[in-house]
Amino acid sequence: MEMMAPAGKRLLLGNEAIVRGALEAGVRVIATYPGTPASEIGDTFSKIAKQCAKQGKEPSFYFEYSANEKVALEISAAAATCGLKALTPMKHVGLNVAADALMTYIYLGCKAGHLIVSADDPSCHSSQNEQDNRYYALMGSIPMLEPSTPQEAKEMAKEGFEISAELSLPILFRTTTRLSHLRGAVELGPIKEERGSGEFKKGEAWVTVPAVARKKHPELLKKIKRAEEISNKTHFNRIEEYGKSGKGIITSGIVYTYVREVIKELSVDCRVLKLGMTHPLPTELLTKFLRSCETILVVEELEPLIEQQVRVLAQELGVKTKIFGKGGELTRLYEYDQTIVTKALAKFFGKDVPFLGYETEIEMPSRRPQLCPGCPHRATYYALKQVAPKNSIYPTDIGCYTLGLEEPLGLADYLLCMGSSIGTANGFAIATKQQVVAFIGDSTFFHAGLPALVNAAHQMRNLVVVVLDNRTTAMTGHQPHPGLEMDGMGRQAKAIDLEGLARGCGVEHVDVVDPLDLDKAKQTFRRALDWEGTSVVIAKSPCILLEKRRLNRLGESLPLYQIDQDKCRKCKLCIVKFGCPAFYWKDDEIWIDETLCNGCGVCTQVCKFDAIKKVID
Repeated sequence: MEMMAPAGKRLLLGNEAIVRGALEAGVRVIATYPGTPASEIGDTFSKIAKQCAKQGKEPSFYFEYSANEKVALEISAAAATCGLKALTPMKHVGLNVAADALMTYIYLGCKAGHLIVSADDPSCHSSQNEQDNRYYALMGSIPMLEPSTPQEAKEMAKEGFEISAELSLPILFRTTTRLSHLRGAVELGPIKEERGSGEFKKGEAWVTVPAVARKKHPELLKKIKRAEEISNKTHFNRIEEYGKSGKGIITSGIVYTYVREVIKELSVDCRVLKLGMTHPLPTELLTKFLRSCETILVVEELEPLIEQQVRVLAQELGVKTKIFGKGGELTRLYEYDQTIVTKALAKFFGKDVPFLGYETEIEMPSRRPQLCPGCPHRATYYALKQVAPKNSIYPTDIGCYTLGLEEPLGLADYLLCMGSSIGTANGFAIATKQQVVAFIGDSTFFHAGLPALVNAAHQMRNLVVVVLDNRTTAMTGHQPHPGLEMDGMGRQAKAIDLEGLARGCGVEHVDVVDPLDLDKAKQTFRRALDWEGTSVVIAKSPCILLEKRRLNRLGESLPLYQIDQDKCRKCKLCIVKFGCPAFYWKDDEIWIDETLCNGCGVCTQVCKFDAIKKVID
């Protein structure tokens, strides 16, 4: 495939550029849990491995979609400890899951290079928060790299392995959504295919009992001091001269590219300190920059992390440089763009804001996210809503089924993080006398649902857990999970049975139902709701998109449906209660959009007047 091209330039996503840099460095072990905006990193390795399998070749690396990010980090840490270069990509909230292992792993360090990719999500494009994971670097004393372009992402990933090996420390490789999904020209270098096994050397202090941890912490601080020397010398940190005025800008990441363009647009004289290794900061370079400028503007997304450190250093040095940062256009909220940076720099340089292509903000029409037509989750929600008590509490989880929040379904009341639906369901069952029904997806159940289910069964909590099993990790791109018979490299794997797993957690009442059969689904939910204690219902039906692909491979297709206008009573139940997006109201009649209908047929069971019919080709 193109990612394995030997030389030349390619147009790559930022995520794909990271993959290429890792391949050029000779990465050996990659473990991840899929999560946007980092998903394409794992998906690309998966595609390469499957392509190698088709060609009868063995890839030079091992790749897996792990059960969760903590497991992925632990796998990679062990590999790097045995001398194999490792990569662990995850989205920003995934690092929260892995943090328990990470904070102690930093004490131990590694033998080979290890990059931990944290893909942050300013503006919450696909996430429940926009936390700034740069603080993990400060909290854990972890060296950190932040690329600004796909080309730099490739170079930084490649060199990051070398820096990691030199320091015997993993590197936090922080990106953001904009860089992850930006596409740019990337100059390719030779791929380094390292093979052979690693070796674990006994006798070293690898077990962090308190006596060992106390010795490891000062060793870590010495490594960070060495990392600061690297930060001062690396070409990823540099001063760029755009004139001889006393004004300077400090910036990093994708925002650096905006700053460069705006400086050119405004035709201003200044110096720019471009930071690519952002922890530890290059104090020597910063000192030189502070002393060469009268005023400095720090431009960074989200938290004022660099700004605060620069202010501290300026105070220690006793310099009179005025430092500006958060305030006005440069807020702690959301991702920055060209407009925000233009307005901030125009104010800093005392310039008029140039015409930005429009005189007023254009309000684009919004489109609420919704479940796909034919999604089995809609049938699950609809069936349950018919039989559940009106004041039931519905904790939900991370995945497509979070969209159960939207009307007319409206079956999502509370959400924290992956696996939290069952944990919070425990709490609601303690705190209220209301019926509690927790929703969780199959992949999410494997990721983080098991401990809370064990807790519910052990404590005999009166609640229902609905596992929405659509046979994939759908929202992030249909990656496999432990419930499937194939792994991320396209090889045969052991499928873990959800029903047996739930019973193994101590749940006595476990039912499996196809939600597309509404009558059976209702009966199943009634039994679960009547059960005293913890019950589990596995609503098992494949993602409609996967089903369409499967039929396409067989030369078949799902049927289409249309409305018999003579039988239709215009009750609008299909629209206002079932809520399938394929239905619409026009000219006082209800119609089915054939370009949207995915042929699940559930609507025929919803209609009370037998007005929906399968189209006969």
